[in-house]
Amino acid sequence: MTSERFQQGLAVRKAVLGEAHVERSLQNVTDFDRPMQELTTEFCWGTVWTRPGLTRKERSLINLAMLSALNRPEELALHIRGAVANGCTPEEICEVFLQVAVYCGIPAGMESFKVGKRVLAELQNEGR
Repeated sequence: MTSERFQQGLAVRKAVLGEAHVERSLQNVTDFDRPMQELTTEFCWGTVWTRPGLTRKERSLINLAMLSALNRPEELALHIRGAVANGCTPEEICEVFLQVAVYCGIPAGMESFKVGKRVLAELQNEGR
């Protein structure tokens, strides 16, 4: 876990998801899931998130739509936090979830709003 691309990815991952979350993830790594953590950090965060074609904010909004469409509420909650850290407003997140409801179905939109409401309230309580 020491390649230059991994280190770049680790820096972006910490900036978006929070250092505490990433450190917890890495501290809990076992021999079984180490390859997945390395792949995610190096490829996702180090190769794709560092590309110049989209801003981190734009990437976050896209992630919210995709995670909503795929019904991945745990990852969605994590990436809502990341989206806020990347400058997304609750209004922008709301618009993404409305778009999800129209193109992916009302149940997907409802679940996204449910997760979003909870996470945004948590962030507000944390003073963010």
